[in-house]
Amino acid sequence: MEYHKTKDVVYVKELLGHKSLDMTALYIHLERALYNSPSDEFFCAVARKDEEIKRLIEAGFEYVCENKGAKFFRKRK
Repeated sequence: MEYHKTKDVVYVKELLGHKSLDMTALYIHLERALYNSPSDEFFCAVARKDEEIKRLIEAGFEYVCENKGAKFFRKRK
């Protein structure tokens, strides 16, 4: 997790006590797989009619919630 915070390979190598960067590279590879998650930014849309809902779902939007008859959808940017 330290590389995720600092982006400093040499610091992480020294912190973990590795003699070569090869072993540190393995840890960094695993860390990237764990922490490089998709963006938390979304396109948002609201639909009230069945046809609007159908269009949004076909475009890859996912249902989030409903409020006062309006259905809210989102799709990752």
